[in-house]
Amino acid sequence: MMDWRTHEHVGLKVEADGHTAVVTLDNPPAHTWTVHSLSALRDLVGALNADNGIYALVITGGGEKFFSAGADLKQFASGDKALAREAARRFGEAFEALSGFRGVSIAAINGYAMGGGLECALACDLRIIEDHAQVALPEATVGLLPCAGGTQNLPRLVGEGWAKRLILLGERIDAETAVRIGLAEEKVGKGESKALALEWAKKAGKQSPSSVAACKTLVQSTRSGMSHASALVAEREAFVDLFDRADQAEGVNAFLEKRAPQWKNA
Repeated sequence: MMDWRTHEHVGLKVEADGHTAVVTLDNPPAHTWTVHSLSALRDLVGALNADNGIYALVITGGGEKFFSAGADLKQFASGDKALAREAARRFGEAFEALSGFRGVSIAAINGYAMGGGLECALACDLRIIEDHAQVALPEATVGLLPCAGGTQNLPRLVGEGWAKRLILLGERIDAETAVRIGLAEEKVGKGESKALALEWAKKAGKQSPSSVAACKTLVQSTRSGMSHASALVAEREAFVDLFDRADQAEGVNAFLEKRAPQWKNA
């Protein structure tokens, strides 16, 4: 597995902040996605999953104006179906990997998040949006559709009605609306989203990483159509499985001994 701290990531800047990996989208001016940056994100998440010292992931855009404007539409101007298929596959691989990250992922939406930019944020666990930011899924406006989870993840957050307003009507919404309808969990001032995201990541770091990974899998299993009864069984089994982990004994004993736990993610 690659050393993500020294590996070159096309279109991404990556740094560690304690137990948090901070990913900055870096394809100026609008941080549009390419097949190369999508592959880089997929590979990066794989490497982070293999690093037991990483508990959280924060993703944001460079500068003040854009989180990400989505796909570069120039690649679709020729109408080449093979190119479209490759782009759709790369988007799927990248954002499904992001959604499957074992730790807590937080999108710091520091500006415009359009199309594949918003879909990136939707693939994260939590979203913080700055008050000047705007979000949209405008693909149908240009004869396309959201192919990176937008039609699936957005309605789960905001309900079918608001999802249809954004996708079918091409509506663009502001930060206040995003929080009100449940698309984002918090609104902050300009330039403040990354700091709050790092604060949330530190909160996540106080939780047992193995517990977080199990809880996240269980919460996201509600997307798969598993029956409620089966999910309750899976929940109980996951609880028992934690007793195979060193963090279980460490967490309980740290509480009883009135000290901070020292997680090993093991």
